[in-house]
Formats: sequence, C-alpha cells, structure tokens
Amino acid sequence: MMKFFRTDAPVLFLVATLLLLQTPALSLSGGKELPVATFSIAGRDSVTGELGVAVASRFFAVGAVVPWAQAGVGAVATQSFMNTSFGPRGLELLAQGLHPDEVLRVLLRHDDDPLRRQVGLVAADGQSASHTGSNCLAWAGGRTGKNYAIQGNILTGESVVTAMEHAFLQTPGTLADRLYAALAAGDGAGGDSRGKQSAAMLVVKSGAGYGGYTDRAIDIRVDDHPEPFVELKRLLDYAQMNYAWNEAWTLFTQKRSPEAIAPLLRALALAPENPELLYDAGVIYTAAGQPEHGLGYLKKAIALNPKLAAQAAVDGDLARLRTHAEFQKLVAPR
Repeated sequence: MMKFFRTDAPVLFLVATLLLLQTPALSLSGGKELPVATFSIAGRDSVTGELGVAVASRFFAVGAVVPWAQAGVGAVATQSFMNTSFGPRGLELLAQGLHPDEVLRVLLRHDDDPLRRQVGLVAADGQSASHTGSNCLAWAGGRTGKNYAIQGNILTGESVVTAMEHAFLQTPGTLADRLYAALAAGDGAGGDSRGKQSAAMLVVKSGAGYGGYTDRAIDIRVDDHPEPFVELKRLLDYAQMNYAWNEAWTLFTQKRSPEAIAPLLRALALAPENPELLYDAGVIYTAAGQPEHGLGYLKKAIALNPKLAAQAAVDGDLARLRTHAEFQKLVAPR
C-alpha cells in the first residue's frame, strides 16, 4: 500500500488519522489504495512526435505511479486511487489502434472501482480523452483537446486545470517546456489543496534513450522536496541538455558524426561550461573531420577538469590527434 510523506511511524499515524477523519469511505486496513491526489498533463508535440506526461502531487514519489508513455503509441496518466495497470494496459490498447475514448471504456469496464479512478490519455495522432470518476475527491475534473489531456483531483478548484490548459497551448518551445509550463501554471493557480511534495516528467521519442536503445528522452523525478517545482525545473534544464547530448553521441556511435554537430551545438548552448560535454565535443568534431575544432574543445574541457587529460591520452576516439604536437602537450603528465 502506498504511503504519504515519509516512512516514520508518527507521521504515518497522523496521516492515517486525518485520512480516516476526512474520507470515511477509505479503509486503510481493507487493502484499499490511498488516493494519488494530483494534477497532471499528458501531451504530444505534433512536429517532433514526442509524447509525455508531467505530474505533481502532495504524495511521495508520484512519478513512480502516475506517468506512462511509449513512443509512437501514446501517453497515459493514471491517478486518484489509481489503478496502475491502466498505464501499461492503456498503452497496449492504444497500440492496437483504439481511440482514447474506446481505451477508457475498456479500462473502466474491467475495473473494480471505476468511480474513484481518474485517467488521461493522448494517442500518437494527438487524439485525447480524460475520465474523472464521480467518487473522486473534490475538486476533481479535467480538460482535453488535440494533443493534450489534463486532469486533477483534490485541487483548490477548476482554475488549476484551466490555467494548465492555457499554459500548454500558449507556451513556445519543446514539449518538455510546455509540459513544465502547464504544471507550473497549475501550481500557481492553487494546485493540490493539501500542498506540495513531489513532481515528475516523462518524455519519449523513438530511439531517444541513451545510445538509441530506448525511447526515454527525458525521465526525471522529484520524490520528496519542499519546493518540487523549483527542483524539477533544475533537473529539466540539465535533462534537456542531456537529451541533445545523447542525440549527438548516438549519431557519433552510428558513424554519423557530421549529423551529430547540430544536436551537439544545442547541448553546448545549454551547458557551455560542462567539461565532459566539451570533451565529447572534441571527440565528435575530430571524428567529423574537424580536428582543429576538436582540439579547441578538448583544451576547454581539460582546463575545467584536468583529470580528463589522462583519459584523452589513451582514448581511441582521439587517436588521429596523437601525432599533433599541441595534443601531446595537452595530455602530457604534469
């Protein structure tokens, strides 16, 4: 059974007592799940084909249970006494070609407590649907449109989801930028009526995972933090840089180094002082037939992190630089 807050006994006792007082229908000893009171958005970028979910809650590690997504298939957010099987099962049904409305009907028809469930879905073609059961705790509801499904429960009011919708539709940038803007707008409009604790974001695109082996472009979680939105934004800034960096490195490993320059430059624009990124820039530019540029980036990398000199000295990816006098000086033991 999922638990709120931390795992020390006094806090759990207090939380359990409050829940029993405020929600008579909830039986903690009867095997029932606690409500994942939250607000979330499942979204799609019509240009890149990216799919994702952003979510926040006064609940420990909400990112472990609410967001689900699969490249080329769809995105699902399951919450409010959530049935976690809705995530993988929803994606399976979307992959079979069912419209999100049909997926909801199938999921709820075979569920043991549909009136307490809340779930949002976006398909790979941008069609969407959202369900809020009549027994979800107030305020509860959602908004849907082409490329997005927004939903929340135990919120301060409907203004939370309307603010999220406006932010998603009006914010420029990447899908991750827009998902975060929606989440932050929901928080600014009141958010979870109980407060803040955790937040998460998942963005998928085919071949966007490390080395191109998975579809997880961005997968970040803030499990327990007094300011989860601030911390999520910090992680997102790094994650977006890492997304571009990984794209560049994957192209390099596929012997497509000239194509890797564009995503590499995007990553460098986001983190111009990251020594490991600068090191890989040296590797990629060298492989792309621009060794002078490669050497320049290596100089910057080693100036920021001198320990990288020892790695460069034996790195097979830099073999073509080894006869270069400037490279030899750069990696010489000090």
